[in-house]
Amino acid sequence: MTTVTFKQDTVCNLIGNKIDVGDKAPKVTVVNCNPMLQDEVVGGAKDKAQLIVVVPSLDTPVCDAETRRFNTEVASIDGAEVTTVSMDLPFAAAKFCSTAGIENLKVCSDFRNKDFANAYGMLLADGPLAGVTARAIFVVDKDGKVAYKELVPEITAEPNFGKAIEALKAVC
Repeated sequence: MTTVTFKQDTVCNLIGNKIDVGDKAPKVTVVNCNPMLQDEVVGGAKDKAQLIVVVPSLDTPVCDAETRRFNTEVASIDGAEVTTVSMDLPFAAAKFCSTAGIENLKVCSDFRNKDFANAYGMLLADGPLAGVTARAIFVVDKDGKVAYKELVPEITAEPNFGKAIEALKAVC
């Protein structure tokens, strides 16, 4: 079973399908916050490369900073579709986007059925954050294959932005 830590001392187990580099990225429907409550499909083959940013909740300092940074850094990458997925309700996500000035990426919720978290193996099964997603990055090429994956081993740590952006640019 795959695990991550929370605040260095609590081990949390992940459940769902384990997806690795080279695997087909499952097509999953999540809920967009802009336009509000619109279904949004992530994964699978598309006409653009995809950067899927998985965060536990936008209402935490690390998730907030990570989303703002990707919003800024991906603005100039042509041929990329960037989506942040969390368990936050779309209403809370919309409020966050409005306050934070998020305009260059989609912010979506997996609150309905946790389909994304299960399909990508990102659902925290236990620990203080049980029921939300771990922190991870997936880059999916136009053919729908995972070209890059980073499961951040410590939930409160940021991902490797440089490697994620480099991997996205390589498949655009």
